[in-house]
Amino acid sequence: MTDLAAAAPAANNVVTGVLAFLVVAAMGLALFFLLRSMNKQLRKVAPGPKWRGQPRDGGPGAPAGRDPGQGASTKP
Repeated sequence: MTDLAAAAPAANNVVTGVLAFLVVAAMGLALFFLLRSMNKQLRKVAPGPKWRGQPRDGGPGAPAGRDPGQGASTKP
């Protein structure tokens, strides 16, 4: 009789089960598909900024006539 009592978990012990694992796995799978869908929607809505296609220096693709100090105000 003592062998049966030792094999059964105590009433205050918490034992994780297969159901809990399946719930966590399902939530992880749902999160994966939600993030994948969100990324797809964001790619449709927000295209990359226009300045990424332009060169940084005053190379051939830069607008002509712009000087870094040109926009500064000369009025005191």
